[in-house]
Amino acid sequence: MRRREFLGGIVGTLGLSAVGTASGHPGPYRPYGSVSVANAAEAVPGPDDEYVYVAAMDGFAVVDVARPDDPQVVAERRELLADRETGPLRGLQDAKVEGDRLIVAGPADPIPGDVLRGVLIYDVSEPTDPERVAFFETDYPIHNCFLRDGVAYLTGNDNADNPLVMVDVSGDDPTEIGRWSIPGHESAWTETPSNLRTVHDVWVGDGRAYLAQWDAGTWIVDVSDPAAPSFAGRVGGRSREELAAVSDESVRAQILRKPGNHHFSMPNDDGSLLGINKEAWAVDGRGTPGELELWDVSDLEDPTRLSTIDPPPTPDPSLSGTWTTSHNFDIVGDRLFSSWYQGGVKIHDISDPANPELLAWWRKPDEAAFWTARPVTDRFFVASSAGQLEGSRGALYTFGNHAGEQRNPPSLTTTAGGDTETTTATGTEQAALADDATTDDGASSGVPGFGVPAALAGLVGAGAWRRLRD
Repeated sequence: MRRREFLGGIVGTLGLSAVGTASGHPGPYRPYGSVSVANAAEAVPGPDDEYVYVAAMDGFAVVDVARPDDPQVVAERRELLADRETGPLRGLQDAKVEGDRLIVAGPADPIPGDVLRGVLIYDVSEPTDPERVAFFETDYPIHNCFLRDGVAYLTGNDNADNPLVMVDVSGDDPTEIGRWSIPGHESAWTETPSNLRTVHDVWVGDGRAYLAQWDAGTWIVDVSDPAAPSFAGRVGGRSREELAAVSDESVRAQILRKPGNHHFSMPNDDGSLLGINKEAWAVDGRGTPGELELWDVSDLEDPTRLSTIDPPPTPDPSLSGTWTTSHNFDIVGDRLFSSWYQGGVKIHDISDPANPELLAWWRKPDEAAFWTARPVTDRFFVASSAGQLEGSRGALYTFGNHAGEQRNPPSLTTTAGGDTETTTATGTEQAALADDATTDDGASSGVPGFGVPAALAGLVGAGAWRRLRD
């Protein structure tokens, strides 16, 4: 008997009836459970719905979530390739799994000196005992990656073309098979600062790669043949002419703040809807955290923004303040699962993408800074908390996939006197929270926004995060 089936038979005894429903919850909305994972970053569920793989800066962890109320770390691999002359492999912020294959890539950001870079491939047919299969070394850092049909898609930010790199990892001898870049598609883009068009993240499905290219927007590439990728479309972003006019002195500020700041892009199941989030901070006292947008991309010749989900409030939107900018998210069916660092995690019903409905929101800013939110089954999702951010706990949390209200949620703002303001979300207030999803016609709102730069590690590593907050 599979453990998942066993769990289904005992949830009532465990008092986990909520695990079995996606529609409601008899009590306050809160985590089912959590487990510490030092320096947790991206978390990805495995195909069996029982294990979650967590990138953790100096390695990765495998967490058994068969009982969502009692997640357990069942394997860890740290100090990877420490026996290499330039090892170990550091700054591992992303991992992806497909079938029995797991890839872990890094360093996420440039590290001075002669350091090891690349992607590790593991056999996880036995999740509690991952076995290394191969290592593909690169001459560029890898901030994010994706694994589809035995091909690893790597963000190859080389401070020049910043290509998407395709590597066949289906066997034990990984081989590069293709590349695509904005300047390769249109050479005039070489006149723009490369840090404003980093290939920050990638999602691949149905023969298309969705590339979040920071200020250059989201680019969609046909990868039905990964060895011969081709341009398919572009959504949002700033014009080439505008980026080419940015002076060297202002690049840092331009990277940190909106407009632009495309951080991650992902379509829905049929590819007609595209989620795009912005990661942004205030600079010199001006600006707001980044938001999450939903776009109609059924016609790539004329993509249309349908709605914007605003970030939670913060008393200080700067890099040294309280981070509530949008980070990673996941779209499954009619639900959007999102993470907002210290702003918490949310679930939205997006059956009407022009009017997303907030179903649940949980936050605990003095404990958790959420990196990602990913459903494991239709009953629950996991969210990793980035322990690199000062005051936060490195951990993996489990939450129910249902509507609910947090009891006495901590305020993310303060009163004029500096006292913490704590409120209880009533049904009326919950409805008001749903209004944080505002509909627009795609025109600029005029509200200044800000984001984190590739020049500052775009998405900074552990030590840098601590220094930025000192």
